[in-house]
Amino acid sequence: MHASINTSLRPAGKPMTPAGGLRLPPGINRVSRRDAILVWLACILATLPAPAQTTTVRIGFLGTADTDAHRGARQGIDEANAQGKFLALRYELVTVEDASQAVAIGPSGIVAAVSPLRLLKLSGDAAGIPVLNATAPDDELREECRGNLFHTIPSHAMHEDALQQWRRKNPRSQALARAWHPDFKKYAAAQLNRRYGEAFGRAMTDEAWAAWAAVKLLSDTVARTGSADPAIALESMQTDLAFDGQKGIGMSFRDTGQLRQPLLLVENDEIVGEAPVRGIVGITNLDSLGLPECPK
Repeated sequence: MHASINTSLRPAGKPMTPAGGLRLPPGINRVSRRDAILVWLACILATLPAPAQTTTVRIGFLGTADTDAHRGARQGIDEANAQGKFLALRYELVTVEDASQAVAIGPSGIVAAVSPLRLLKLSGDAAGIPVLNATAPDDELREECRGNLFHTIPSHAMHEDALQQWRRKNPRSQALARAWHPDFKKYAAAQLNRRYGEAFGRAMTDEAWAAWAAVKLLSDTVARTGSADPAIALESMQTDLAFDGQKGIGMSFRDTGQLRQPLLLVENDEIVGEAPVRGIVGITNLDSLGLPECPK
C-alpha cells in the first residue's frame, strides 16, 4: 500500500512540520527548509514499493499482413495497451508465417486468418494454446470440437439460421446476415467503428471485427486472470468467459468452439434487424444460431 502524505492546511505563519513530528532547526532559512523537506520526502518515497515490472504479453497472428483481419487484430492490440498500461501489461502482436513460428514466440494465444486445413494443423501444433479463427466460416471446423480451437467469425449455419428466422417474419426480404456493419451504433459500436476508421481510413468489416474480438477477449482474459499463461487463458475461455464485443450481450464459447453472438440483418447495405429475431425466438437465445453442441 502506498503511503499518503499529509497536505492539510496549517495556520498562517506557522512553520511546516513534516509528518512524524520532525521539526527543522530554527536557524535554517526558507530555501534550506524547502531542501530539507524534499530530502525528507525522498526518504519516505524510497521506502515505498517499486512499481510493478511490466509484463509483456505476446499474441500471435498467423495470416497475411495488411488485410482486414490483420487490421482488426492491430486495433485490438492498440486498445489492449491503452488499458494495459494501468496494469503493467504490454501487449505485442507478432505476425508469423507458419504454425511452428506461432508456437515459438511463446504466445498467450494465436489469432488465425488462414484456410481450414491450416487452422486444424495449427490447433494440433499449438496444443495447450488458444487458437482463434477470425476468418473461416466452415461448419466442419465447428464439428471438429477441438478443445483449443475457437471461432469468433460466425459459421455458415449461423448465417442460415439468422436468415430463416428473419424470413419467417419478413418473407419477401432479401437480407444478408453479418457479424458486423460500419453503421452499427448501439452498445458503443459507433465508437469502435470510429476508432477503427480513424486508424485505418476504412470501414470495419466482419473479419476485422472478428480479429479485433479475438484479441480483445484474449487481452481481457489476461487482465482478469492476472496471468499470461496460455493454459490459464485456455481454461478461462472454455469455462468462464462473458464477452461483450460491443454487441450488447454477454457472449461465450460453445463446446464446438463457436462464439455465441447476435448477427445483424442487412439489406441494401442498411441494417434492418438483428438475430435472434424478436417474436420468432427469444432474443437472448444465441444457441438458436448455428450448431448448438458437438455432434455425438
